[in-house]
Amino acid sequence: MESILKVDHIEKYYGSRSSLTKAIDDLSLEVEKGEFVAIMGSSGSGKTTLLNVVSTIDHVTSGHIYVAGKDITKLKGNDLNKFRREELGFIFQDFNLLDTLTAYENIALALSIQNVSAREIDARIKKVAEELDIKSVLSKYPYQMSGGQKQRVASARAIITNPKLVLADEPTGALDSKSAKMLLEKFNYLDELGATILMVTHDAFTASYSRRVIFIKDGKIFKEIHRGSDTRKEFFDKIIDVVTLLGGDLSDAL
Repeated sequence: MESILKVDHIEKYYGSRSSLTKAIDDLSLEVEKGEFVAIMGSSGSGKTTLLNVVSTIDHVTSGHIYVAGKDITKLKGNDLNKFRREELGFIFQDFNLLDTLTAYENIALALSIQNVSAREIDARIKKVAEELDIKSVLSKYPYQMSGGQKQRVASARAIITNPKLVLADEPTGALDSKSAKMLLEKFNYLDELGATILMVTHDAFTASYSRRVIFIKDGKIFKEIHRGSDTRKEFFDKIIDVVTLLGGDLSDAL
């Protein structure tokens, strides 16, 4: 299988020489094309820092991160902006939709920046809107949509450019249980597209929709489990077993 993401012995420190905090401690992992991987860990475990350095929002102190074979830790300036624009898709907890644009315009924006023709933009949006069940809200503004609808619009925006890697930061965190379940079931469509998803979540139910869960503790990988042929419920139970193994470390995460 093709490796889309390779994290190679990265470390991340915060603070000054007199007061250093190691947020990530010699961490390595790989995510293959088409995988849906969840990252779990308690507050302060390093999971958000990991997402930030993969997304290039932050920089590693040492080590390398490769996306589709490209060392993104060396990118700067226009090359870095181009990488973010064309190779990454983002799904945030708080949606990050532009209030002055309709759902259609929010989704189209990324393609417009890439100078995609209006006809192709329209065709792509109609296809993804059908699959994510948001056709009825394309002409609406964010304030006119429910939380679940806004997050599905945000998901459409994230994948419309066919990015190499989709990064999801607590995508169900602002949703009620019904909307969260609907969104996660729609994530199956992203799998069908061959999208590669790296998702940070504190929620075992959300993580149970992934194909693999990596648990981080003190900036290191504590354990990882694969869903394999398990049902979602069976996988959920295995996730809970690891949370129990971690003791109180994830008690704030359930």
